[in-house]
Amino acid sequence: MNISLRTLLGGFLATTLAVPLLAQADSTERLAERLAVNGQPMPVQSVSETPVAGLFAVRLETGERFYSDAEGRHFLVGDLYENGEQGLVNLTEQGRNGERAERLAEVPEAERVIFRGAGESRAAVVVFTDTTCPYCRQLHEEVPRLNELGIEVHYLAFPRTGMNAQGARTMQQIWCDANPSEAMSAAKRQESLSGAADCDNPVEAQYHLGLELGVQGTPAIVMPDGRLVPGYVPAERLAAMLGIED
Repeated sequence: MNISLRTLLGGFLATTLAVPLLAQADSTERLAERLAVNGQPMPVQSVSETPVAGLFAVRLETGERFYSDAEGRHFLVGDLYENGEQGLVNLTEQGRNGERAERLAEVPEAERVIFRGAGESRAAVVVFTDTTCPYCRQLHEEVPRLNELGIEVHYLAFPRTGMNAQGARTMQQIWCDANPSEAMSAAKRQESLSGAADCDNPVEAQYHLGLELGVQGTPAIVMPDGRLVPGYVPAERLAAMLGIED
């Protein structure tokens, strides 16, 4: 499905979702089978219940998500909030967080550029990075302090201007280097790399993974629980967000 969900639906919003609730065990499977637009089946990855009776969360293979009634006749595009005692809670974002954490857990350490301290590890963050990004370079200057605080930094590649740009080639050189961490630090110092960029590397796959997970720019920091924090964050503030004190 090449066209985006929002384009496909043309900004369509749901009317009242009033279809009687089917047996929950069957309704998610039935909905996944019947979801289609203009006669074309949707590439459904998952369908799950929500706290709202008769409303189901649908996630497509493209990473896009929306809500549907049990019959697949009415769609709602947007975030679902719970108005609880602690205020508004974004249930949709909570779901995204869990999925981010699961997807990132599938990325092996061998495909990451990792900076660890000498002491005990207290937390690890995943950072989608681009060596051409000034704020990525600023964050990299904070890595030694983060390591001192027991925070591991796991870099994944996200060439922000696409795979045809020089930044993507530089990232490929880093992942092809015999010592990727040294190459990463050199590139962040804006030093030219002379190594090859044509080895079997995960840069393009990580770029598409970032897009799937909602990364729109760099640096993009993903916390252990899957929360996405866009932009540069100083070491002390990031530690506080992780509940870590010096």
